[in-house]
Parts: sequence; C-alpha cells; structure tokens
Amino acid sequence: MQNMLTLISNVFRGTATKNVLLIRLSEHVDLTSPPASATPRQPPKPPPGAMAVVSARSYADFTQQASFDIKKCDIHRLESGPPVVAELTRDQGLQYYRTMNTMRRMELKADQLYKQKIIRGFCHLYDGQEACAVGIEAGINLSDHLITAYRAHGYTYTRGVPVKEIMAELTGRKGGVAKGKGGSMHMYAEHFYGGNGIVGAQVPLGAGIALACQYQGNNQVCVTLYGDGAANQGQIFESYNMAALWKLPCIFICENNKYGMGTSVERASASTDYYKRGDFIPGIRVDGMDLLCVREATKFAADHCRAGKGPILMELQTYRYHGHSMSDPGVSYRTREEIQEVRSKSDPISTLKDRMLNNNMASVEEFKEIDVEIRKEIEEAAQFATSDPEPPLEDLCDHIFYNEPPIEVRGIHPWSKLKSVS
Repeated sequence: MQNMLTLISNVFRGTATKNVLLIRLSEHVDLTSPPASATPRQPPKPPPGAMAVVSARSYADFTQQASFDIKKCDIHRLESGPPVVAELTRDQGLQYYRTMNTMRRMELKADQLYKQKIIRGFCHLYDGQEACAVGIEAGINLSDHLITAYRAHGYTYTRGVPVKEIMAELTGRKGGVAKGKGGSMHMYAEHFYGGNGIVGAQVPLGAGIALACQYQGNNQVCVTLYGDGAANQGQIFESYNMAALWKLPCIFICENNKYGMGTSVERASASTDYYKRGDFIPGIRVDGMDLLCVREATKFAADHCRAGKGPILMELQTYRYHGHSMSDPGVSYRTREEIQEVRSKSDPISTLKDRMLNNNMASVEEFKEIDVEIRKEIEEAAQFATSDPEPPLEDLCDHIFYNEPPIEVRGIHPWSKLKSVS
C-alpha cells in the first residue's frame, strides 16, 4: 500500500513523466473499474507517446557491445588456436537468440506432430545442439557450402528456408522445401546439400564440394558435418587423406553429442579425441554448447582454409535433449537427471540470454516479446503443414532426372501413367 501511495503522489509532481508513471501505476490499479459482471479486463494500452519515451530511454540505456571470456579450445598440430575473448553486439545477440529459439520451438512442434502421427517415418530432432548450427553460420558466409547428416532441420533453417516449408516437408506436403518427397532427412537449399540418410556418406561428398571450390577458385569453403556415431567410418578417413593431399578448403566437423544412437562414445571409440582423428590434419576441440565458442572457432577454421593451408578438423562437444530419433525415448542408456543437469548448466539459449541480461544488453520484456513472436510463427507453420495438400500422384516421377531420361526405366519413366491402388 505504501508503494502505491508513493506512485500516486509522484504523478502530481510534474507533467513530464506523468504518462510513464501512469503506465507503471496501471500494473497495480484498475483505473477503469469495470462492474463485476463485465468481461475480464484486458491490460490497458499505454499512450503512444509514453511508449515511445519508455522505448527510447530503454534502448539508450542498453549496452550495445560487450566482450566475453570463452573456453579455450584444445588444439592439435596448431601453434595457436581461436581467441579466448569474443565480442558480441546487442543486435547480434538478439538475432542469435531468435534463431536458436525458433529452431528449438520448431523441433518441439515436430515432436508434438510426430506423437499425433501427423509426421511419419524417420525424424531426428536437434534441440540442445542449436549453438552448433547458429555458431557455425555466424563464422562463415551464406555463399560458403554446408552438408550434414540426417539431423538437418536446424541447418535447413539457418540456410534460409522458412519454418513453414520445413514443417510442410516433415508432414509430406506439396509446400515443403522438397515438395513433400524428402521428409525429415532430405531437405536442401542454395549451397546446402542436405540431409543425408546414410551414416557418414555425406563426408566424401563434402570433400568433393571443397574440391569444386578449389577448382573454381572462388575462395569459398565447405563445412562437412557428421556425428560421433559416424566418426569410425572408413570413408571418413579416405576423405581426410584426399583433402589433406590436395589441400582442399574443407572444414570437417564432428558434432559429438556423447551418444551414437544409444551407445556412449566411451563404449564405441577407442579414442574419443575426435579432433585428433585426422592425424596429419590440424584439429580443434570446441565447447559446442557455447555459441560464441563455436563462432570464433569456425571463423578460425575458415580463415585457415581460405589461406590455402588445407583442411581442418573441429570437434564440437554438444548434447541432444531428445533421443537419437523419435523412436528412441532417450532414457534407456542415460538418466533423466543427466539430461536435466545439462539443461540447467549448459543450455545454449539460456547461456546467451543470461549473458545479455547480466551485461544490460537486453531486457526480460524483449526476450518475452521475441518468444511470443516465435510461438506465433511456429503455430502458423504447423497450421500450414497440416492443411497444405499432399503432392499429387502425377508428380511422383518428377525431379528424378535433370532433363530427359537417357533410357526408359520401368516404374519411374516420367511419361508412364500411374494409378493409385489405395
């Protein structure tokens, strides 16, 4: 009551701050006093002028740029590694937060639709690993190239594909990024080569893309991603060898989320120092739960490749909250307490948010506004993904050949008539 009386008395001390104080007062007092039978009161809208004053003052008070200490990377065959201090601007931080949170909400919505049997088949979710995708993209250019395995929804989004096209692809609809024919594991965009379903198969393809960059002399690099579960594949070491021999501008990145399907890395690999696996290729081990660590390490790796020094290997130590896929509950080989501990201590979104709040780079209200906008976007995307039509039967044979097929192939010739037997 004393606080309320103080607020009321302050209103009459001057007109310059009257509107601003009334806004604060309205949080505590119902100035309209509707009758009890009226519909529930909506929060009053502050006068436009007052809101502008509050916004202008708040923005002016924010720290526009700050420096943060980040974890030192372990290095292999390098004299020095990425910096241990990272600069972050307010605009960058808000954009990173929005992107990571959009990815998180998108994956949680996919989980919901899968359990409702609207999404079918394979579905590998990326929640928990958002700092990897966003940090990598912040360290390279959109003109650079990227190829990954089947946990690809996040990278599809960071490569510029709208959420609604990703969701529609998950539900197999015509408006999906791959016209409803690719599903969870096969999404593509400009300079993004998927989503690949065969374990480790994308790594030699990534080396080939890097060879094309070198051949064309365009100063671009290829980021080639794989998981710890694929790290023991023979084709990966063949790719290492060719990339090192020809000094290809390839950044090999192992996203080590601690478990290959349901097997811990300690049970699957004689050596878990994945950043040293290239032997003759330089390597760095990075905190994959810290976006700034990943960003600075990726910049370092890209500069290494663009300087003509050949490939480099990165290991991102990260963690997935869901199981390997939607068919894996994810708690038969690890405890719920382990998952919760990572969430509480190392969550990439919370880490970034806390840094910005603690350094006066943003307000709690701003983050809440962003969260509301993201939820709305995800709900609209889900609505589109469940109402858009499925691709018609006559489209089944499209996009198999680049142009005219060289021979008639039984069952896939584009001019053959198809009939549905369902």
